[in-house]
Amino acid sequence: MDLRRPPDITDLQRARDRLNGRVHATAARRFPELDEALGCEIVLKCEQEQPTGAFKLRGATNAVVRLREQNVEGDVATHSSGNHGAALAWAAREDGRKAWVVMPENAVPAKVEAVRRFGGEVVFCAPGQAPREAGMRELVARGHHPIPPYDHPDIIAGQGTTALELLEQAPGLDCLVTPLGGGGLLAGCALGATHTAPGIEVWGAEPAGAADGAASLDQGVRVETWSPDTVADGLRAIIGELTFPIIRSHAAGVLLADDEAIVDAMRLVFGTTGLRIEPSSAVALAVLREHPETFRGKRVGVVITGSNIDFERFPWLATKAVDP
Repeated sequence: MDLRRPPDITDLQRARDRLNGRVHATAARRFPELDEALGCEIVLKCEQEQPTGAFKLRGATNAVVRLREQNVEGDVATHSSGNHGAALAWAAREDGRKAWVVMPENAVPAKVEAVRRFGGEVVFCAPGQAPREAGMRELVARGHHPIPPYDHPDIIAGQGTTALELLEQAPGLDCLVTPLGGGGLLAGCALGATHTAPGIEVWGAEPAGAADGAASLDQGVRVETWSPDTVADGLRAIIGELTFPIIRSHAAGVLLADDEAIVDAMRLVFGTTGLRIEPSSAVALAVLREHPETFRGKRVGVVITGSNIDFERFPWLATKAVDP
């Protein structure tokens, strides 16, 4: 695949076949108390059930298997705040490779440990998009194959299988909401959902402190620089060159929630479902509460993207054992 060509629905369908038996078909769950609290019928797509605790395993596995199909040997390199790095480390290990992962010095310690636990090699950099990308370029210059966290056609196609799977589990959705960071998940899901279920509205959920995606849509051009300030550490990336036009063409829009609303959503989900979700995941539910007029009375699919949490920052989530 041309790495600058955006994926199409055929690429998503092929990714679905490729991932069969390699990643989990995660549950689609209903919780009446959550419906009552948010005023709509919610179906949670529980991607925190993946072995690495996040949806990122779909895209990373698709990209690594594609290398194998093309007889490309060698280690892989990326940059990540954590979940993509852990996913790539897992996928690389499964294929007999090593993943080299550039991570910011302020990354959540548990996420750093996860990359290492799955066999990845961590290379620290200063916080920010530019240092992360520069670090990855250095690794590629050493001969490692680049698999960036979102702006890659195989990553987008792999993440889009989330929507294909959910729409088989829960047909008849009016809306689908996914968090938005670099845009791999939203782009893939918007592409897959609008093709599979014409008329569905696909919304991105973005922290108000990292609203480059919303700003890009408002301005009609991709915002290239942003200084993110949000508790949602997995959503601090700038929207991608490949992902932005897909989102602009296929998504209904991007809705914002501030950090207070995001943490409130974490508490709400924990209290009504017993699920522990990370801030980057909770933003999808926070926008339902912040924008009730958009979702009231509708059947809404929400992608729960991950459960990799800094318990030192959110100790109340560790107060009881729950299912993943």
